[in-house]
Amino acid sequence: MVKYAREPANATKSCKARGSYFRVHFKNTRETAQAIKHMDLTKAKRFLEDVIAHKQAVPFRRFCGGVGRTAQVKLVHTNGQGRWPAKSARFLLDLLKNAESNAEVKGLDVDSLHVSHIQVNRAPKQRRRTYRAHGRINPYMSSPSHIELILSEKEAEVRKEAEEGSRKTKKQSRLAN
Repeated sequence: MVKYAREPANATKSCKARGSYFRVHFKNTRETAQAIKHMDLTKAKRFLEDVIAHKQAVPFRRFCGGVGRTAQVKLVHTNGQGRWPAKSARFLLDLLKNAESNAEVKGLDVDSLHVSHIQVNRAPKQRRRTYRAHGRINPYMSSPSHIELILSEKEAEVRKEAEEGSRKTKKQSRLAN
């Protein structure tokens, strides 16, 4: 069994999916993963499909050197820098679909799932070489990724009822009225 970076709070109400050595750029995938963190499953899938169709952009927050600005990001992040990493979106969409099928097998309610944990790690670089002028050779490296995610069912919020004999503060009595 593979070890995840974080275990879900309630293992019976959550499902996992992961992929290793994906040949997709780490930086693009990390930014795309951060964009869908804590989203509902259906909303995350719709967002990734919109990224592939260039209808929504992924905001680039950390790895944003040289990234152009676009109006689609202004609603989400202040720096306005964003791109449409289609390959990263396709890999994450496939992983979300895999986690969704894992949830169905586990008997979870698919409509109430949200992305509670998603993490992208760098995988070992793969080496190729490119030929330069004057007989020189330079490295031509790829930056693959390991991706893991956990989907969890949303907990129903239960308000704590005040005990009958307890004293209420002024603020609590004002809120009750």
